[in-house]
Amino acid sequence: MRVHGGSVVLAVSLIALTSAGRAALGRQTPDTRTRSSLMRSAEEAMTLGPFSVMQKSRVPPSGDRHDFFSLAPYWWPDPAKPKGLPYVRRDGEVNPESKLDVDDEPFGRMHTSVATLVQAYRATGEERFAARAALLLRVWFLDPATRMNPNLTYGQAVPGLNQGRGAGIIATRRLVSIVESARLLASSSAWTSSDTTALKAWCGAYAVWLRTSANGREEAAARNNHGTWYDAQLVALLLYTNGRGEARQVVESSAKKRFQVQIEPDGRQPEELARTKSWGYSVMNLEGWFTLARLADEVGSDLWHYETKDGRSIQGALDYLVPFADGTKQWPYPQIAPFETDGLVVLLRQAAVVWKADRYLVLADRVAGREARSPPTCH
Repeated sequence: MRVHGGSVVLAVSLIALTSAGRAALGRQTPDTRTRSSLMRSAEEAMTLGPFSVMQKSRVPPSGDRHDFFSLAPYWWPDPAKPKGLPYVRRDGEVNPESKLDVDDEPFGRMHTSVATLVQAYRATGEERFAARAALLLRVWFLDPATRMNPNLTYGQAVPGLNQGRGAGIIATRRLVSIVESARLLASSSAWTSSDTTALKAWCGAYAVWLRTSANGREEAAARNNHGTWYDAQLVALLLYTNGRGEARQVVESSAKKRFQVQIEPDGRQPEELARTKSWGYSVMNLEGWFTLARLADEVGSDLWHYETKDGRSIQGALDYLVPFADGTKQWPYPQIAPFETDGLVVLLRQAAVVWKADRYLVLADRVAGREARSPPTCH
């Protein structure tokens, strides 16, 4: 299954919407072709996993394989140093070593499988999809023999520099849709009240770690997409564990302040434009803002229409990207990876509902059609 694109993106994005948002998307219900694709992905997901942090042979510095461990993807051995240590950063260039025997890859596959299975369950009512999703969640989060400890102390370690860092927390942005999947599973007999209680306990412990640990505080202070996604996952966890008041406080005291450093009045996202994958990170950060805004709806805070005195807003950030996706303008910033627009198409379809603007549906169709005919190139 692809993490981006096709029915999996649709499944994850629909899960992430609030119930009101899903209702508003009625006229965008998956068509026959999309439903067929979702079913194919769900049948594949039935054969995958279960996944666990215990499946790695690498032992984290704690000596406990229940601890999540990953390596920083853009850091490489320094050819000028003995044994290559400490590693040096090559932004945007993924070191293959970072994908070997670590936890972020199986965590991503677990998340995508659960999201797909839950959407298949919602679409068909077939309990077998719910049962498989429930199994994947239990193995990763709940079963004593296989569960992940609720911390990311050893996320994105850099050999020769540290045993883990705040940037590793970006991996758990997937918790936003995982807890929504768990909510949707509550209608199935496969997911019991005891499961819900246990997962809430895990999420509550992880939320405490996010707010009190050195890595968590480091990520909370991040000025780029890492900070956005930190807020998003923290708000999602607080909402799931009945911390509505605390979730609102995060939105009001932290999220709104990020507009000033992340979005320019003309919609540019300077922290993302400085990267070697400037387009990809601009879209990724905007996905984080859409996620935060959806979650903020649940606590009565409107980020969709929030605008700073000098005109910084989520809608402005979206509008800035559109001309480059539909071919009106050429992207002038570094982009060493393929210029993909499927993630932006998903956001445009959501934008049509949020801002009640059919022009976004027209744009979504135009961008999707253009990529199907000829994938955009970057300059």
